[in-house]
Amino acid sequence: MSDYRITLKPVYSQTVPTPEGLKLPDGWLLVWHQAQTLKALHDPDIEVVFNTAMTGDGKSLAAYLNVLQGECSAIGLYPTNELARDQETQIRGYIEQFQPTNDPRVVRLSGPELEIYAENEGLRKGAAIATRTNQSEVVLSNPDIWHYLHRGAYLTCGDSPDKLWGRIDKDFDLFIFDEFHVSQAPQIVSTINTMLLIRCTNRRKKFLFLSATPEKQLIERLEKAGFRCQLINPIEENKYEFPDTPEQGLQLQAKGWRQVSRTITLNFIPLELTVKASETWVRENSHLILSQFQQYPGSKGAIILNSIAAVKRLTPFFREILQPYGLIVGENTGLSAKGEKERSLAADLVLGTSTIDVGVDFKINFLIFESSDAGNFIQRLGRLGRHDGYHKDSQFIKFETFTAFALVPNFLVERLFQGKPAPLEINGIYDRPFFQDKIKEFYRQINDFQGYYRRWGAVQSFRLYYQLSDRTIKQQYAQSREKFREACEQVFDTNLKSVAGHIKGWADEWRHLSGKKEGNPIAEDASSFRGSSPLLCGLYDVTEANEAERFKTYDLPGILGNLEIELWTEAAFGRSLKETAQRTGQPIPKGRFAHCLAFMKLHSYREERLNWKFTYSGDLQPVGDAWKVQVLTGVEIWQPENRWAGEINKRLKNEGLVGYVIRRPVSEVRMRLRLPMHFQIYPISDQYSFHDATAPYSIAFGQSALLLDTLASWFKGQGGEIWVA
Repeated sequence: MSDYRITLKPVYSQTVPTPEGLKLPDGWLLVWHQAQTLKALHDPDIEVVFNTAMTGDGKSLAAYLNVLQGECSAIGLYPTNELARDQETQIRGYIEQFQPTNDPRVVRLSGPELEIYAENEGLRKGAAIATRTNQSEVVLSNPDIWHYLHRGAYLTCGDSPDKLWGRIDKDFDLFIFDEFHVSQAPQIVSTINTMLLIRCTNRRKKFLFLSATPEKQLIERLEKAGFRCQLINPIEENKYEFPDTPEQGLQLQAKGWRQVSRTITLNFIPLELTVKASETWVRENSHLILSQFQQYPGSKGAIILNSIAAVKRLTPFFREILQPYGLIVGENTGLSAKGEKERSLAADLVLGTSTIDVGVDFKINFLIFESSDAGNFIQRLGRLGRHDGYHKDSQFIKFETFTAFALVPNFLVERLFQGKPAPLEINGIYDRPFFQDKIKEFYRQINDFQGYYRRWGAVQSFRLYYQLSDRTIKQQYAQSREKFREACEQVFDTNLKSVAGHIKGWADEWRHLSGKKEGNPIAEDASSFRGSSPLLCGLYDVTEANEAERFKTYDLPGILGNLEIELWTEAAFGRSLKETAQRTGQPIPKGRFAHCLAFMKLHSYREERLNWKFTYSGDLQPVGDAWKVQVLTGVEIWQPENRWAGEINKRLKNEGLVGYVIRRPVSEVRMRLRLPMHFQIYPISDQYSFHDATAPYSIAFGQSALLLDTLASWFKGQGGEIWVA
């Protein structure tokens, strides 16, 4: 056990009388925030609603109550396809329980599924989207597709820009954004721009954001644009209770309060900030996991880490340890096959990077988790303590205890337990709001990239503004176009005419560098949802049991450090994909491999990470001294242990990469700029520093380069000049 242990009190949420006219299944009651969300969505004076209820308190039901009454159609947007798939199951369950008279149809849209549907039906993607959305009252997708749909990405030559979004925006009344706290500035910008486009070209719609940790910048900028917003915060309204004793909990239940979370023993495990610190601790303390199952038979546990490679290494390790005791180990990562995820629900211990299913379908009473920031910490801890137990073979297995181990940096433990006065006491007992406030206050404060909105947000606005001047819709949207321009300039504190000048300048520079008449890589990254992936590679994973799931994508930096690979040709990869699809009878979407840098076979995950770095054939000093985002060619990799490096470099060095270079080592840049844990920034050397033990330069690519650009003035004399449109 840990020396730094606290107890978190249980959480109860207040129920309310059923609103007049609302039909609920027998025995159901709404909690306060659900009723308030429904009320706000019915209020004609409210356009945007933020629900900040605690994890596990039924925010999803609040979002779809109107749909379940047969009163509206909704589009639900989720940060991952896995979460959208999980929500589809949940919503279908709600429909079965509520039995709405219109029997709303639910469809899920993702890039791979759209591709397969279009091929099967002999349609283009745009036509597939139109067909699927026209046949449903609930569409579950990701914000990427929603954004690109409004950018005209799925149209064919000659189509009017509003061919898809014009109808979809009219047909659907409610747009739901779940887990929005995971979005960074570029995704928030995309969401704001699309909301403004809908608002200026359509009748008023409703937008609902669900997040226990809401994004303050989004709220502020939406209000600046004139959106009428309402924040629903049950904590501030004292709609939660945290009883000190089981007797008090029973009294609350007698009054109708609903239990959201059980009492949790939380152990803090302080670790050094090294690459494999969490993985090493988990290995060395495997006896704690085994003793949990032995001491409390019927337990179910989860280990949630940040690294896919670590999970891939630890899964067979725990299978070997726990199999003799009849315990099943499952895996739950973004690279896991569908079948593997289904099997994981029957497991005793699940390891993963994803919290999908954990604490929902896969009910747990034991959790070991790593986190990257305060919001991530709170979200992952929130998967524990949500259920009294689970059913197995028609028998109910009741959990006896709920225990968590938080693998955190040393500095967090020092700040929480060793301050004067210390915010937390060892063996102290705390309620959730107090505890979560301390985590937010004392965890590492990562950069929120506030400068991105003013510096890059309107590049995307200009593209949408220009689209509204298309000859096919120019007259129809003449007034809307000017409203949209005024709103964007207000929100992003800029001038679209000035932005147009910058965009033209980038295009001229690209033509001069590449010799191509078309293209503008910097503008493309600035106006996209997640940016391009110039270092994305196609992988054939030979370790995957399910043949149809062996075809994956992975970024080159992650491959160099973590994977044992064999270089493959694109033609061989394509033939294997086609043959596998024919042999298994399962269609395999191939669109995601269209722009891969290279194709490889993945043989295994390395036990130890290999060192590597980027290199530049010329002098990086003038590149770094330019203090701007540039398109670079001549970038290569250096990794002596990699016999495929030469072949990779043949392809890499000719790529035009949107990049930003700083003349400081990566570790210093990360620390001083408070970059998020997974921020994509890498070491790079030039011809003069090739043999230096530590690369003196850092480089970020794509959208990461744009984000870095908004901060780099700190190194340019701590407040140097930046361009502002």
